[in-house]
Amino acid sequence: MTSPFGRLVIIANPSSGWGRSEAKLRKVESMLRDWGLDYRIVTTTGPGHAAEAAAEALRGGDRFLVAAGGDGTVHEVVNGMFAGGQPITPDAVLGVLATGSGCDFVRSFGIPGDAVRAARHLTGDAVRTIDLGKVTFADGGATTERYFANIAEAGLGGSVVARASRLPGAFASTRYFVGFWLTLPRFRPAAVRLDADGQAFEWLAHNVVVANCRFYGGGMLISPKSEPDDGRLDVLVMTGPKSDAYTTLPKVYRGTHLPHRDIAELRVSRLTVETDVPYPIEADGEMLGTTPATFEVIPGALRLKV
Repeated sequence: MTSPFGRLVIIANPSSGWGRSEAKLRKVESMLRDWGLDYRIVTTTGPGHAAEAAAEALRGGDRFLVAAGGDGTVHEVVNGMFAGGQPITPDAVLGVLATGSGCDFVRSFGIPGDAVRAARHLTGDAVRTIDLGKVTFADGGATTERYFANIAEAGLGGSVVARASRLPGAFASTRYFVGFWLTLPRFRPAAVRLDADGQAFEWLAHNVVVANCRFYGGGMLISPKSEPDDGRLDVLVMTGPKSDAYTTLPKVYRGTHLPHRDIAELRVSRLTVETDVPYPIEADGEMLGTTPATFEVIPGALRLKV
């Protein structure tokens, strides 16, 4: 069978999964050949290469891109699909093969977290049109913008991702959990000012979660109410003491932490975040920059192969 979206361009991160991704990808290749699907593989060589490969493939006429890796690979491929605030190819399709140690993005869509089982989702014509988030943030002395398909954070979450990225590979999918407990004791809350679609708020807060989808951090159901095609971003502002984490974190894995007296919930099209001290920002598990930042939703921006 041939794909209705043309040749698959598999953009693969060989370092994902701490060296186990190559074996998974070989099995996927065998399946694609058995199914008669045309494909080519681009193996990334370092940070930013996946975005470059995605843009190059689309400009060369391909329109079916497959991110093979973890959430970071998905993040880069998605950013490579846009230029100047517009999609390079409006009818492009994104597929995902989770060959890394963790891919929280696919959990919201019922796509298996194992690349071999997920390969079947690359066949047929089923797609789901979903929203994207765009974040504009401080990057040194400049202002930079990036897109995110899953979840972004400002504050403690950004610091956790930075700490987790320095942990050895043996921690694999538990990196976020370990990084959280290593970061929490030293993190200090600050005054956070928000403009949510023109409505002003101010809290002493330690984290702001901006969610398009539902899961992050290795299976935490942080935003159980999120619908990635509703034209809104779900915002959670953690306003309570850090000690809340001891009772709240276990509930996050089940999605039973909401409602909570110390978590403000908002749904927005556009959110501006200003803080007394610069808060680090992460999106899809990738470190970006710091506040001040603006988060916006782009409705129906991405066609996801399901």
